[in-house]
Amino acid sequence: MEYDYLVVGAGSGGCALAARLADALPERTIALLEAGPDDHHWLVKTPLGLAGLVPFKSARNWAFHTTPQPALDGRRGYQPRGRGLGGSSSINAMIYTRGHPLDYDAWADAGCPGWRWQDVLPYFKRAEHNERGADAWHGTQGPLNVADLRSPNPFSMRFVEAGRQAGFAVNGDFNGASQEGVGLYQVTQKNGERWNAARAYLHGRTRQNLHVMTGTSALRIVFEGRRAVGVEVQRGGRRETLRARAEIVLAAGAFNSPQLLMCSGIGPTEHLQSLGIPALVEAPGVGANLQDHLDVIINKCVPSSDLIGFSPAGIAHLSGALFGYLRERRGVFSSNVAEAGGFLSSQPGLDRPDLQLHFLVGISDDHNRKLHVRHGFSCHVCVLRPKSRGNVTLASADARQAPVIDPRFLSEPEDLEGLLRGLRIVRKILAAPALAEFGGKELYSQDVQSDDGLRALIRARADTIYHPVGTCRMGSDAAAVVDPQLRVRGIERLRVVDASIMPTLIGGNTNAPTIMIAEKAADLMRHDAS
Repeated sequence: MEYDYLVVGAGSGGCALAARLADALPERTIALLEAGPDDHHWLVKTPLGLAGLVPFKSARNWAFHTTPQPALDGRRGYQPRGRGLGGSSSINAMIYTRGHPLDYDAWADAGCPGWRWQDVLPYFKRAEHNERGADAWHGTQGPLNVADLRSPNPFSMRFVEAGRQAGFAVNGDFNGASQEGVGLYQVTQKNGERWNAARAYLHGRTRQNLHVMTGTSALRIVFEGRRAVGVEVQRGGRRETLRARAEIVLAAGAFNSPQLLMCSGIGPTEHLQSLGIPALVEAPGVGANLQDHLDVIINKCVPSSDLIGFSPAGIAHLSGALFGYLRERRGVFSSNVAEAGGFLSSQPGLDRPDLQLHFLVGISDDHNRKLHVRHGFSCHVCVLRPKSRGNVTLASADARQAPVIDPRFLSEPEDLEGLLRGLRIVRKILAAPALAEFGGKELYSQDVQSDDGLRALIRARADTIYHPVGTCRMGSDAAAVVDPQLRVRGIERLRVVDASIMPTLIGGNTNAPTIMIAEKAADLMRHDAS
């Protein structure tokens, strides 16, 4: 019932932080608390299993929804979030990208000393075991296995060739000397299986001082004065209070970390009082500054058996491929579906790419919640640094109830225009010979050609590509939720270590940066413990 450190949330940040603390401080005890189950499930381990994990609410997916979005024709967005060991690294597309170096330099320039690219690169390298080998950009001694796809789909290579034909550079390493271009993604896999944060940091090694508690829901942080001393939890049908002798760390993600702070009395006072929560610290920044990558898709129906499809022939192909995967861990079941993509500039004169593309070897419609009896591919595009800002608030004082998520997508007109330029680029690539030779028609947008028509398409069909950040913003100013050491302002012995601390959204997928944050946090906490 008492530990030195309590880490709330066993996602990418929590797994990495708890393991690194346990290794660095063998004389200290760490409890890692997770509301969901373990990750020992075939859908988690099998890369193609993400197609069954993302669409539905389950023991491993919180499956949140946003408030109705005025700029998206009043639609409620869907926000799948991982639940259980590994968090969202157990249900994501396993893409390993870090963002652009200038993103981190911007953090430092905005009041986050110690977070410049040259400061964080060593932590990316420390986390990584890249199967290509070590160099100035990559490491091979870390627990997070990074690999090339074992069986890339022929259409993924055709997409890369189409990008080259359309005038874009081919990039073999988006995490190397340059981010710009099109190419195949590296993935967090090992031997054809998903390598989530739990497999990387927790499994395969016994640490006597690390206690992992699944099925344990955090309800609120317990304080003595303004010192965090414990976490009230529910587990096994009972409420209990676990105590921390040293520190408490929230690693529950961009939605649940601010929710838990607010349920504990840290947040906008008026909002807390409206729900009967005594305000301990007035912190209007808690839950504010929500940023996410809004994504729009061009789906193209192409009658090719190389593409994943739910036709009778496609299902038969998948059935046969399953036996091959069970024997060799190769083939379509080792696919992350979003095998290729790119980082591109939508207009000249930019200092870094402002668009990201994800090319999928199947039709992706409404987060795979709408299936089609046909074959095809899809290309997603998102604006990497959106101007729109949303927030997370409470629906209830009970932390077990879903928070209110309002991304305010497209509330800034620049974001809509960026997506419009992105769609034009996607169409340019899809019209290149390497893909155009297969013919086919766009699923929803075949006859949409005008700018106004494409803007209407964006409003009707765009949604998240699962990168929410920023709701416990890091900074040196009084409005920041955490300082550059990730300590919650106004409270002793409480930190936040997850994507919610990002001041601004990085230009890429957010899993690897979240693990980097945890690697750096472990050093910060070890230094304070010495």
